[in-house]
Formats: sequence, C-alpha cells, structure tokens
Amino acid sequence: MPELVQLLPLIGVIVLIYLLMIRPAARRNRELAALQSALTAGDRVMLTSGFFATVRALDDDQIQVELAEGVVVTVARGAVARVVEPTVHDPADGDGPAGAPEPGQES
Repeated sequence: MPELVQLLPLIGVIVLIYLLMIRPAARRNRELAALQSALTAGDRVMLTSGFFATVRALDDDQIQVELAEGVVVTVARGAVARVVEPTVHDPADGDGPAGAPEPGQES
C-alpha cells in the first residue's frame, strides 16, 4: 500500500500532461485533417508558409493554388493551414490611414 501512495503524484502528473497537451493536440490534428479533406476549388486558403491563395484544382495529396493572377503552383494538401473568408474592401468605410484623403479627393 505505501508503494501505491508514492506513485500517486507521478500518475497525477502523467494524467495532467495527457489532459493539457496530448488530447488538445490530437483534436487540433483531427480538425485540420478534416479541413484539408473538405477543400473545394475556389476556396480561399492560407498556406503554412503564410501565403494566401485560391484553390484551383485538387488531386489526392496535392492541390493547385493560385497565388496571384496567372501564378499557379502545386503544393501538398497538408500545406493548407486554414480556410479564410474573402474580404471585400469598401473605400466608404474609411479604412485608410487616419487623416488620409479618399482616392480621388484633394487634401
């Protein structure tokens, strides 16, 4: 019985490591694999390198993405970090630098 009591802190640390590190990492990996398998042509994605691209064609383990107009590269499906929503910039929002005139306006 005293041997078991001495092992309780070690068992507690192992369980804590599992709950705080291993389990969440496995969940993130499952979610990422599901995201990568659900890609479709036309999706806007961010690659693990930080490039933003649009998916043009899909193969089993590779995808073709367009980085800029006319620049299409082939990358591994695992290079997709996340799918991003396309943003539409509206100049009427005034998102430019503070005090900067809108395009077409004189200061």
